[in-house]
Amino acid sequence: MEALPLAFTTGWASGINAYACVLILGLLGRFAGVDDVPHALTTNGVLIAAGALFAFEFVADKIPYIDSAWDAISTLIRPTVGAIIAALLAGQASSLHQAVIATTGGVVALLSHTVKSSLRLAINTSPEPVTNIAASSGEDVAVAGVVSLAAFHPTAALIIAAILLLIGLISVYFAFRAIRRGLARFRAWRERNSNPATGSSAV
Repeated sequence: MEALPLAFTTGWASGINAYACVLILGLLGRFAGVDDVPHALTTNGVLIAAGALFAFEFVADKIPYIDSAWDAISTLIRPTVGAIIAALLAGQASSLHQAVIATTGGVVALLSHTVKSSLRLAINTSPEPVTNIAASSGEDVAVAGVVSLAAFHPTAALIIAAILLLIGLISVYFAFRAIRRGLARFRAWRERNSNPATGSSAV
């Protein structure tokens, strides 16, 4: 696996679901013969911890408002995990190369985490569980697919992760534009409906 493309891809995946990313990489290294997965990710302790935390996030991420609270808690965790995975992938590279790879993983993880948490806030303006479950399930499938692909075809996975990140950033922009327009219309409607009452009380 090439370190820099994989750092970008796993950074994107870590920003969406850090524990799933660690778990999938660890399982691929442990049982699928992907030798370039860092040994630290294949140990029993890491696999058990990642599996338990993933199970918790799998449930919490599908509940309206709980998902946003969990995203807030994960604001430091996901970028940190992305940077750590990238640093481990750098292996024996020079110090400068390691720093570039680790920074790539951390920054991309922060961006994808920002996209995820922002879109969840937008979704929670309509707090019915179906949309949350669909969004979370789609993210789980995307993370599993992209990380698995990265283990064998890092460049292809990099392209897919970059496209998904770009789509996410564009979606955040349009989602919050729509929310702002909706809030402006609601405020205008409320003002129109409150003015007659104000006028009659004054008389």
